[in-house]
Amino acid sequence: MEDVLDIYQRPYDANVPVVCMDEQPVQLTKETRIPLPPEPGKPARYDYEYERNGTASIFMFCEPLSGKRTVEANEHRTMTDWAQQIKHLLDVDYPTAQKVILVCDNLNTHKPAALYKTFPPQEAKRLLNRLEIHHTPKHGSWLNMAEIELAALTRQCLDRRIEDLPTLQSELAAWKRARNATGKTISWQFTTADARIKLERLYPFFND
Repeated sequence: MEDVLDIYQRPYDANVPVVCMDEQPVQLTKETRIPLPPEPGKPARYDYEYERNGTASIFMFCEPLSGKRTVEANEHRTMTDWAQQIKHLLDVDYPTAQKVILVCDNLNTHKPAALYKTFPPQEAKRLLNRLEIHHTPKHGSWLNMAEIELAALTRQCLDRRIEDLPTLQSELAAWKRARNATGKTISWQFTTADARIKLERLYPFFND
């Protein structure tokens, strides 16, 4: 926990940006009846019944101090999917950064081994040389600022039925453009000093 909190206290550095990453599953649902459009004095009407149409996994990357975020949807959330997202992050989103500091949950897919499983050794090593991974502790995913962006995404974009992956990808792209245009940053206030007071029960007790 203190490792992640100390990272959040670092000043902004475009050459070594701090990026938070998280995933979120999404249930795709289709309408079983054509919705009725709004009329004067009547809102749009939807039937409560829907049809399940599979699932998708959303990958969220956000840079809290710059107000930049990237969000994509895949059919799965395997180690290979994560590795492909990391390659895109380093080579497309931050091609000139010396190194990217990545904060993510401690899942079995969020490991350097995922890069070696997906790419040839020399390519995996090239990517890892530009990546510094810091995991949030078990049961401590609230420390990941990407969860804040996922909450905003859920409220602003996922509060309706989305029937398939292409539609979801299109909606996410539109949300990302609009959200990035605002330059919305995250002001994280919880520090290591705060943790030692408010979460004192989690620390070992030593007798003087």
